[in-house]
Amino acid sequence: MNNVMNHKKFYLKDYVSKNDPLHALLFSTFSFSGCFAVWTIFSIIGIKIKHQIGLTDTQFGLLVATPILTGSLSRLFLGIWTDQYGGRIIFTLLMIFASISTWLLTFASTYEQCILAALGMGLAGGGFAVGISYISRWYTKDKQGFSLGIFGMGNFGAAITNFGAPFLLYLGWQGVAKIYSITLGIIAVLFFVFTKTDPVIIHRKKYGIKFDSATKQMEPLKNLQVWRFAVYYFFVFGAFVALALWLPRYYIGVYGLDIKTAGMLTAMYSLPGSIFRALGGWLSDKIGARLVMYWTFIVCIICLFIMSYPATNYIVQGVKEDITFSLRITLTPFVILTIILGFFMSLGKAAVYKHIPVYYPNNVGSVGGMVGLIGGLGGFCFPIIFGIMNDYIGIWTSCFMILFFITCIALLWMHITVVSLEKSLYPEISKPHYLPEFSTMNKNKD
Repeated sequence: MNNVMNHKKFYLKDYVSKNDPLHALLFSTFSFSGCFAVWTIFSIIGIKIKHQIGLTDTQFGLLVATPILTGSLSRLFLGIWTDQYGGRIIFTLLMIFASISTWLLTFASTYEQCILAALGMGLAGGGFAVGISYISRWYTKDKQGFSLGIFGMGNFGAAITNFGAPFLLYLGWQGVAKIYSITLGIIAVLFFVFTKTDPVIIHRKKYGIKFDSATKQMEPLKNLQVWRFAVYYFFVFGAFVALALWLPRYYIGVYGLDIKTAGMLTAMYSLPGSIFRALGGWLSDKIGARLVMYWTFIVCIICLFIMSYPATNYIVQGVKEDITFSLRITLTPFVILTIILGFFMSLGKAAVYKHIPVYYPNNVGSVGGMVGLIGGLGGFCFPIIFGIMNDYIGIWTSCFMILFFITCIALLWMHITVVSLEKSLYPEISKPHYLPEFSTMNKNKD
């Protein structure tokens, strides 16, 4: 095969029929929903395990966060493997392994055994990096924001767990785990049967084009821009996952709710945090991802500031007698704030991943994997931090204080970068216009 043939240019239309992209998107989103449901299962069954084994809040935080750790750390190499071998085979194997690990959890009787099983189950969270790389291969750049937003709606799996799992607890937490294991195994088989190999993989095999080495795939990670995107995702995704895991515990501890009610109210947070991701992708395509990120950070900061205020009793010395009153967020306003928070987090999640195929079209797996890794680490770190602060500080709202601080840092970094870029690229502009994309910029300087 001659050199010209080896380097034949790839055209998507040569390999994709009319319905192929939609077919790949629907089955990938369905599969990711199943993975996400397994990934967050400890938000419900973890509460039962906590009481059964007698865990502290710190131990509980580590238990619910352990799957998040595996899912996060695995995203980088899973993304690279997807670029190399194709999303169809990698996604299928991932779901099968996570299904087996979930079944093994049912045999755990100690805290250590639960942690070990949770490590294997966490691989389900790596499905995001696989799906992002797989789906981006089926769509042109002008449609990637919306399609990746649709795929990201697989976060809906968290709502499925928070809403549905409490009603299965009559089977025992082991019974819930068995149902999740069997379901994910079935989804894996369906995904493999009804999807096709990535068009890019077919093109490479057809013309004998070699895949870039892992070292070359990792080269974009030297860019500061990648790490800035990762910080954004550390909040919009990491905090989303952390709260999906932590809110049932919060509702039970602060408002005295039963686990079913706490699960349903948490689902009200998880649901908009999932289904509106497609809207975030569409808005990112239309008005630019950066503007969507501004909306996300500003609204989230306002919500978190209000939610951070602890219930406080005041005594004011009056003229005749002391005046006492208290300030606290009652249940209904708190639920509304979580819904608003989840909605804007969903927009932000889509906006972050809109950047990646635009700036790094040949490294979606590695860059998307790294950004997802850092974001997932937020989902791992935050529940542990929440538990530690509960045990040692003793203020329930301290979890929102931490998130408020992180969001302020992300917004400040983004704003400083945008202003400095516009001044360097458009010196004639006296005030920043916050342009949605900088197609002419040197990516290494962002």
